[in-house]
Amino acid sequence: MHARNDHDHDAHPPAEAVDDPLRDPALLRRLLRAKDRMDAASHEAWPVERLAGIGGVSTAHFARCFKRAFGVPPHRYLLTRRIEQATTLLRDTGLTITEIAFATGWESLGTFGRTFRDVTGRSPGAMRVEARANGRQLAHVPACILKAAQRPDLTTAVLEKRRRKAEGTFRPPIEEMSK
Repeated sequence: MHARNDHDHDAHPPAEAVDDPLRDPALLRRLLRAKDRMDAASHEAWPVERLAGIGGVSTAHFARCFKRAFGVPPHRYLLTRRIEQATTLLRDTGLTITEIAFATGWESLGTFGRTFRDVTGRSPGAMRVEARANGRQLAHVPACILKAAQRPDLTTAVLEKRRRKAEGTFRPPIEEMSK
């Protein structure tokens, strides 16, 4: 029987840890590095191949481990960041919706508008009107709380959101949450 020493353990994680980033600190660090790069430049294109290169693993392994570590696939994570940034720009700037779409990494205004509506339940224009109408009420709310309240829920499928909206069980708009 092979005697295992601590040096062998450090060099090669146990077989069951290979697909579990929470049990492999080195893999988790590489996933976090890739996630940080996406956060820093979410307006850029981030195909899984590029992310896997940063993580130093195959594309399939990266996608599987990223989802296990962060709860959503890399593409959905990037969508979250882009929608969050767009929401902030809609609320806090006078940029046009087209400028915001391109500044946050969308290549098509139509895709931006459709995805924004599917994710948030509102069009970018309606979100801007709503945010400005509620500006005074929300001025005292810390930015981190406001951002968390407006964070898109990408763990629920678009069709499920549409069904909930039709049934009246969709997450309420931010003004209802602030009352």
